[in-house]
Amino acid sequence: MTRSELIARIAQRYPDLFQREVERVVATIFDEITDALAKGDRVELRGFGAFSVKDREPRTGRNPRTGETVKVDAKSVPSFKTGKQLRERLNENNPQINARR
Repeated sequence: MTRSELIARIAQRYPDLFQREVERVVATIFDEITDALAKGDRVELRGFGAFSVKDREPRTGRNPRTGETVKVDAKSVPSFKTGKQLRERLNENNPQINARR
């Protein structure tokens, strides 16, 4: 699902809201999550999951085309861990998983 599809679904579900309002709300939510992560904070949405930032150490990598050694700088990367309710919902109708239980 893309951002525009999310906005369209919310606007369809709540016809009393204008699409511009929905766009502003969605943009604000994403901006707040991004700002919190940029500050190094953790964002937890109960039942859905938690966003956090993990630091990666500098390392030596390889260019897959040439095999040349390349220095990769340290960096921060976003991380997402699913919440219990989301995991359960994803697995409740999965016949392969249910067959193993």
